[in-house]
Amino acid sequence: METWNQTSNDFILLGLFPPNRTGLLLLLLVIFIFFLASLGNSTMIYLIYLDPRLHTPMYILLSQLSLMDLIYMSTTVPKMVFNYFSGQKGISYLGCGVQCFFFVNIAGSEGLILASMAYDRYVAICQPLHYPIRMSKMMCVKMIIISWVLGATNSVAHTFYALHIPYCRSRAIDHFFCDIPAMMPLACMDTSIYEYMVFVSTIFFLLIPFLGITASYGRVLFVVYHMRSKEGRKKAFTTCSTHLTVVTFYYTPFMYTYLRPKNLRSPQEDKMLAIFYTILTPMLNPIIYSLRNKEVLGAMTRAFPIFFSKKE
Repeated sequence: METWNQTSNDFILLGLFPPNRTGLLLLLLVIFIFFLASLGNSTMIYLIYLDPRLHTPMYILLSQLSLMDLIYMSTTVPKMVFNYFSGQKGISYLGCGVQCFFFVNIAGSEGLILASMAYDRYVAICQPLHYPIRMSKMMCVKMIIISWVLGATNSVAHTFYALHIPYCRSRAIDHFFCDIPAMMPLACMDTSIYEYMVFVSTIFFLLIPFLGITASYGRVLFVVYHMRSKEGRKKAFTTCSTHLTVVTFYYTPFMYTYLRPKNLRSPQEDKMLAIFYTILTPMLNPIIYSLRNKEVLGAMTRAFPIFFSKKE
């Protein structure tokens, strides 16, 4: 068994792309996507903060989704880019802990926020008379606080465990960030109980919210189908399809990664799937919610009139 110099607590990230021309081109693509995602999510937060017409529960929840996506990307992508261009692969013990905490925190919190957004649409379309009570601004704030607190609590437990187990093999993590399941093969103790806890956390923060979202939108689509107003039916269907697109891109690769048995997983496949929920989904969220949303497009027109001025 390979031993590790216990005077060093640092880890090594093997990264995502090979150090060749193809790897460089792919990394430049990731940097471009990171720039687009950062700009899109920052703009979304700014618009929702600035425009009083967007101060509704749905958009307040959307602003939290954008904030979480910004944290998601900032936790993983900059370090990956720095390591690639510097030729280094190391990450400090503290840096690894920070990545673990924010990744697990946002993963859980974002799943709950998406479920809250689905509930908001369910009440708005299926029980519109009860909407002012069931989705008041105070209820919206409570949903946000609960999402962050539960995500952080779950993250503290996982991060504490990951940083306090003994590592007696090479500390080379076969990933582009400190993903806790990717760290477990390096431990010199039985981690089967902890891997079971990862499975339970995935069910609680991802599978159950996903099933709730699916049930909510199933009911919503049924109600939408029987709407008499063609315009109302079109608007509601657009909203539902928008949310379902985001949910699919976020939940599917996440659950496929963490609910599979250990013997069916491979580091390369896990890294490819991680691109979806750490890079691609944060880019797609603001694009989907802005291009298919008249209220957001209207807010953009009012906030940036120089870009939307009509030519006479």
